[in-house]
Amino acid sequence: MKKILSIFTVSFALVFSSSAFANTIGVVYDSGGKFDKSFNELAFNTAERVVNELGWGMIEFESANDNQIEQGMRKIADRGATMIVGMGFAQADAIAAVSADYPDIKFVAVDVCWLDDPNNNIYQACYKEHEGSFLVGMMAAMASKSGTIGFVGGMDIPLIRKFQGGYEQGAQYVNPDINVIANMTGTTNEAWNNPTKGAELTKAQIDGGADVVYQAAGGTGIGVLQAAADAGIMAIGVDSNQNWMHPGTMLTSMLKRLDLTIFEQAKNVESGRFESGINILGLSEGMLGYATEDGMVTSEMAAAADAAAADIASGSLVVADWSQE
Repeated sequence: MKKILSIFTVSFALVFSSSAFANTIGVVYDSGGKFDKSFNELAFNTAERVVNELGWGMIEFESANDNQIEQGMRKIADRGATMIVGMGFAQADAIAAVSADYPDIKFVAVDVCWLDDPNNNIYQACYKEHEGSFLVGMMAAMASKSGTIGFVGGMDIPLIRKFQGGYEQGAQYVNPDINVIANMTGTTNEAWNNPTKGAELTKAQIDGGADVVYQAAGGTGIGVLQAAADAGIMAIGVDSNQNWMHPGTMLTSMLKRLDLTIFEQAKNVESGRFESGINILGLSEGMLGYATEDGMVTSEMAAAADAAAADIASGSLVVADWSQE
C-alpha cells in the first residue's frame, strides 16, 4: 500500500499519511525541532517503528511556536489519528483541550502528569530523570582527571533541574569533593535550539577546568557535544544514545526510554488494552539507563552504576528530585 504524503503550510507544517490505515499515530513535536538528535527525534524514530512494525499510518506536526500546538493537534485529530503523542510539558493545555473534544482518540502525554482526564483517554508519562542522571554523574566523576565536571541544561525549568540534580548527586556519590560547573542556556523556548550558545557555555566550562560535560538541552546539546569533541574532552548525551555523534569523546548517554512508552501504548491501543492514568517511570520500571555502544564506559564504571541502579530501584538509595526544591 503506497503511503501518500502531503505538506500543508499555514505558518506550520503538517505531514500525514492516507486514511486507508486501520490505525494512525500522530506526533506533535516539542520546541527543539523534529531532528534534534535527542528527545523529538526519538519520538519520530519510534513513530516510524510503529508504522513499520504495526502497519499504522503516521501524521506529524511541527509548530513555529507554542500558540500553534492546539491548532495542529486538532488537525491531526481531524485527519483520523487513532493515538496522538504530545511531546513535552508545553503541550499540556493543548492535550487537555483536544482530548476532551475527541474522547475516542487516545493520547500519550510525554513529560505531563498532572491533567484531569474525565474521558480516561490520556496516558500521562513522566520520568525520574534524576535517577538516570545519577548514574551518568557517577561515571563522569570516575572518568574525570581534573576533579571538575560540567552540566549544560536547556531552558531553566524544574524538569531540567531534575537532570542537573541527579547528575551532581551521582558525581558526589563517587567523589564528595567533585566540582560541578552548571549552566542553563536560557529561560525561553529558544534555549532548546541554540547550539552556538551551547558550544559557548561548554567552552567556558572547559576553561574552568571541566573535562567531562553532560548536556540536557535538546537541539542546543548538539553544540555542547561538538565543543567537547573539538576540545578533546568527554561528553555525555541525553534521552537517546548520542554516542555515535562523536565516538572517541562520548563517555555515555543517559537514556530516557520514552521510545518504549510510545511503542507500548501503540500496541495497547491496537489490542484494546490502553489504560489512561498518571505514570511516574524510573529505574525500577526499566525506563531509564545509560548507553555503552560507541561510548567509553569501562567495566568498573558499569559495575558501579549497575550496583547503584539496583539500590535506587529497590529504594535503598534515594536520589533527591531537585524539581521539587
